Amino acid sequence: MLDQKRIIFTGGSGLLGSEFRKILPDINYPASSQFNVTDFAQMDAWVQNGAYSMIIHAAAFTSPPKIEQEPLKAVDVNIIGTANVVRLCMKHNLKLVYISTDYVFRGDKGNYREDDEVFPVNKYAWSKLGGECAVRMYDNSLIIRTTFGPNVFPYEKAFTDQWTSRESASTTAGMIASLLETGATGTVHVGGPRKTVFEYAKSLDPAKEIKELSIHELNFTVPADTSLDCGRFTALVKNK
Repeated sequence: MLDQKRIIFTGGSGLLGSEFRKILPDINYPASSQFNVTDFAQMDAWVQNGAYSMIIHAAAFTSPPKIEQEPLKAVDVNIIGTANVVRLCMKHNLKLVYISTDYVFRGDKGNYREDDEVFPVNKYAWSKLGGECAVRMYDNSLIIRTTFGPNVFPYEKAFTDQWTSRESASTTAGMIASLLETGATGTVHVGGPRKTVFEYAKSLDPAKEIKELSIHELNFTVPADTSLDCGRFTALVKNK
């Protein structure tokens, strides 16, 4: 059983954090003003005032189009911020769980395994991979590559030519919570079956009218197929 009171969750006000609060309410969810990943001294003081064993690091700057315009913010938050969290965990011997993204892959084949070659195609994904590089320097860590969205699809259009393993944030939070119980380290892919973003959107609300969209209509690059092989996740959860 997870000792929730000994866990810190960064990014608790975000999409995934909001769902985690529903299923694991006793975890510590400090606001970014209290536990700013770009402020090592502040985080260090917070940890020294408690008895913690794990940090789930979900805080990130996640908008690909905004990151194209503000790459320095992504460097500060997603790369330097994650390195600060790694440093903190090393100093205090805390397990680190890092929420990464399927976008670290090129997207030219899909069904990616954990040990497949990574090659981001936009700056958001490069910044998340930079975070992964820092986390890999620490053995007591778990990198979770995943993709999730709101429980209700928020857009009028969805891609018919982008394939994914995306699930709703509520489903993903439940899957990650189950994975945490296994004590796994290394890298694990968490997601559902391969589908287009359009199919994913329709699965959330079959009655909602959603129009078709192509990734080629965007003014920034996104990978075409980042669907994940989640066999390791399935085996770990089954055998816990």
